Amino acid sequence: MQKINREDMLELTRRMTVKRNCFHRIAGAYLDADGFIDGTFNIHFQKLSSADQEKNLKIAKAIPFSETNEELKLYHFSEEAKKPGNVWSVLMELRNSELKNDALLESFYEFVSDQYSASGDYAIYMFYGSYDVPVKAKDKESLWDSEEVYNFLICAICPVSGDYEPGDARCGFLFPAFTDHSSDLYGIDVFHAKL
Repeated sequence: MQKINREDMLELTRRMTVKRNCFHRIAGAYLDADGFIDGTFNIHFQKLSSADQEKNLKIAKAIPFSETNEELKLYHFSEEAKKPGNVWSVLMELRNSELKNDALLESFYEFVSDQYSASGDYAIYMFYGSYDVPVKAKDKESLWDSEEVYNFLICAICPVSGDYEPGDARCGFLFPAFTDHSSDLYGIDVFHAKL
């Protein structure tokens, strides 16, 4: 199995601050322990208050900032998973729609609720972001030119309590994977917290 380079993850998380924010949109759903959706939201990230941006950045950042190759592992999609209507194509549609397709999001939440076993109420948070990947010189110093734009999704599943107050993420993913300073379209970095 291919390993995740910790430097790649740190490169991304440096863009996950209020001042250097890389996120354009946040969407999500609140579900009960049986997987029934209690409510959803979908908003441009910049429309959140600074306090809400900070709180949500912490949730998103927890996925790539987790322990690489222990809590966060790289997987590649099988040929079967790439077929239309399967997981990879749904994730690509979500990414390409920049999380603006509520019907597609609702289908995704239902898919997650069918797979996820919860002991209580929980939330699915989805983030859409982009990062202008700078060209690196041979000495690994950044040049000002952009090599590519890495458009990505982060999903975090968190338990919630009280008035939908999220706890620490239990699982989630970064899609597509960010490997060797570039998009890995057929890879996904999957997070599962140590409990």
